[in-house]
Amino acid sequence: MKTLAPVAAVQSTSAARTRVDAKAVPAAAEPPAAASGTIALLQSHSLTSAVQAEIERLILAGDLPPGAKLTEAMLAERLGVSRGPIREAFRILEEAGLVRLEKNRGVFVRSIPLDEAMEIYDLRAMVDESAGRALAERITPDQLKQLRTMVEQMERLVKGGHNTSASDDYHALNLAFHDCIIDFVGNRKLIDLYRRLVKELSLFRRANLADGQQIPVSVQEHRAILKAIAAGDADGAARALRAHVLESKERTLKNHTPPAADMPAAPATAPRKARHA
Repeated sequence: MKTLAPVAAVQSTSAARTRVDAKAVPAAAEPPAAASGTIALLQSHSLTSAVQAEIERLILAGDLPPGAKLTEAMLAERLGVSRGPIREAFRILEEAGLVRLEKNRGVFVRSIPLDEAMEIYDLRAMVDESAGRALAERITPDQLKQLRTMVEQMERLVKGGHNTSASDDYHALNLAFHDCIIDFVGNRKLIDLYRRLVKELSLFRRANLADGQQIPVSVQEHRAILKAIAAGDADGAARALRAHVLESKERTLKNHTPPAADMPAAPATAPRKARHA
């Protein structure tokens, strides 16, 4: 049975802290009841957070695909924990928009329909546009270096040739690049909103990057974003980021629209009767 590594880390950390505290407090001292309750609450919260993070990882990686039913028993066995933290994690994941709780049916990984994905792209375009404008006006040399390093890594992947592994690596760099832009702006509400939108779009998968021919185009778009930010061009950075997101939206729409040959033919209309004068 596979156990949850983060849970073990949390338990190890808690044990280490207990040993440190034991040295600091005289043996005769008894901890107040309120303090014991607080420690138990913190330990429970840490376990729930670790479980929630692991379930989220499985969902975003596609191991728990959209529409899949999640049960407390199955995940408790898979992660090596009790059902309590699983139940609490479900509530957190529902608030994050990754699962849906249906009364008398259970918990399911959310499926994002095409029309909702298009709305998310539009909202993300506005968020990225705002972040690009703000960051171009105050980016630090260290932050610029981090963004440049990621774009250079993307370019090396393209030069190395396209394959499945490279696509996965590119996708990770793509996510990190945009997350850094939002994070560097420093607005916590903006960060929370952006990360929720990205997670919801991840449920839609990344078919628009599955085609290796699209990755060089994406690299050029990232280079244009970096160039505008580095130049302190707030308007240019805003335009480049908005255009990049909307281009991704168009690619996604194209990849999820069936070819005309696969679409059902329109019903033939009956010939009109000739009118007589």
